[in-house]
Amino acid sequence: MKYHDVQSVDVRNGMLIMIVDGISISKSLKDISPLLANATVVEQSKFEVSLSGYGIHWPLVDEDISIDGLLGISHHRKQQERVRWLRE
Repeated sequence: MKYHDVQSVDVRNGMLIMIVDGISISKSLKDISPLLANATVVEQSKFEVSLSGYGIHWPLVDEDISIDGLLGISHHRKQQERVRWLRE
């Protein structure tokens, strides 16, 4: 199941900048994660986006952030089934 279409992710100048589902998002790392905010530039720049678009993982600091959390939404099973049905 594909949760989100994560088109780009960039971490720079203390900000997480992304395009998700065609929407541009910019959030301060301080607001997202103190661990990421205090990480080195190398640690911040090394991340993996899940294939399903569910989240982002920073392996060097062992931090995970959900895309839903960044967008301020939650997926419910019935909503997921409805979205899947609408996309088919």
